[in-house]
Amino acid sequence: MKRKKITIVTAVLLLMVSAGIYFYYGIVFKEARNIASEAPDFSITAKKLFEDYNADPKKSDSVYLNKTIEITGKVTKETDSVIILENTIFCLFKEKLKVKMMNNKTTIKGKCIGYDELFMEVKIDQCTVK
Repeated sequence: MKRKKITIVTAVLLLMVSAGIYFYYGIVFKEARNIASEAPDFSITAKKLFEDYNADPKKSDSVYLNKTIEITGKVTKETDSVIILENTIFCLFKEKLKVKMMNNKTTIKGKCIGYDELFMEVKIDQCTVK
């Protein structure tokens, strides 16, 4: 009887440890999204995206947050790895930009990470130029 209890407790502990290891490696080391290869969920102008966020940030988050979107607009500022469209959409790139696009209309694809109320900008991450 005592030996049977020890066997059951050992089996349950092994099962719990196995589940923990599976969870740790399955969730923690999950492969990151490749935004560049994803089809966009939305194609929108920079002005429209900013208007949506400016009107109702919570509603816009429910629509755009963590979604792959394509934004078209005029480049109003650029640095090595950042482009700002229409003074309102902050686009962060993984790598330094090689081409200057200042004052040109362009389309950027990236993941929306939300609205920055302090700077009044919509933040887009993992951007690529279309």
